[in-house]
Amino acid sequence: MPTIQVEGRASIQATEGQKLVLALESNGVDMLHRCGGNARCTTCRVEVLAGDAGPVGEAEAAILNAKGYADQNIRLSCQIRVHRDLTVKPVMTVSESGLEPGTPVAE
Repeated sequence: MPTIQVEGRASIQATEGQKLVLALESNGVDMLHRCGGNARCTTCRVEVLAGDAGPVGEAEAAILNAKGYADQNIRLSCQIRVHRDLTVKPVMTVSESGLEPGTPVAE
């Protein structure tokens, strides 16, 4: 079971292959995901501080590029399937932004 260290919070356990955004939410991290996990809005961004988050897919690369996010450590938590231990820093949360979380993300 992969361990996710969330900066400023306790470590959490993720189910192998689970979307990172769902692992974070189910463990009390109030992630934004305005597009419902469809790689369109970038509100579920995380900074990957350590570990291998896997390859960046076409949809994720396209929206990150379109929105001007060139840092390779910035990833969409809705597009990461957790297979290894990671250390991440959420970029936008519900409590910090004041926005509603968004459409539920499907597994």
